[in-house]
Amino acid sequence: MVARARVKHEDGPGGIAETVAETVVGTVADPAGAGPGDTSGAAAGSRPYRKRKGEGHVRRDEILTAAQRIFIEDGFEQATIRKIAARAGISPTALYLYFPDKQTILEELCEHAFAKLVQRMDAILAGGGGALDKVRRIMRAYIDFGLEHPDEYRLTFMVKALGRMSVDHRDPGARQPGQPGYSGPQAYARLRDAMADLIAETGADGQDVDLATEVIWMSGHGLVSLMIGNSPRFRTHKEELVEALIRTQLYGILRR
Repeated sequence: MVARARVKHEDGPGGIAETVAETVVGTVADPAGAGPGDTSGAAAGSRPYRKRKGEGHVRRDEILTAAQRIFIEDGFEQATIRKIAARAGISPTALYLYFPDKQTILEELCEHAFAKLVQRMDAILAGGGGALDKVRRIMRAYIDFGLEHPDEYRLTFMVKALGRMSVDHRDPGARQPGQPGYSGPQAYARLRDAMADLIAETGADGQDVDLATEVIWMSGHGLVSLMIGNSPRFRTHKEELVEALIRTQLYGILRR
């Protein structure tokens, strides 16, 4: 049986087109082991095969992996659905069954990256140690995450095409779980809570918690951005620079 769905989509830089997505249901499944290197279903005019029941998440992950590489190699603006589909080994029509456009793919990639960072922060907050130690470790986790995952960091923090995902990072309730942009404010909230505890613990009650949090977050972002750029000098002195930045920022905040 052939199921047809009419899908409006972005077909490269040319604009919006409408495609009839034909999927073979219960007759032909994806070949076992088909992955990013298999383009058998991506030939022009071929019909996309539906994953066997329970395998949709596998295809979704393959698309995300392919898109991340295309975004990094070609840049977001030059990336097209056709390129992403070809890298994933499927037809553009099949890809549209999972994502309506490349913007949505980018947003999901960024959400995944922020979620990983939130997990690291939660582990730190759940552990022992005083407020100062927790702020130091949270900042170190943020910086280390960026340096360990430079591609994800660039996509999350350094791509201009995230306007639809933008929310007030100071408002953890701005988005609901599962929505693009949810985990970013959650990460900020973890750092802010740790900063509030630190300011209260040290008696620096006159300090503006939000201002202090934004300053130290921006400092960490600047350091990561430079280190994953094209400056070998910064990478050579990584440990000294990271520790000096965290120490200097916290000392200045607590002394004000």
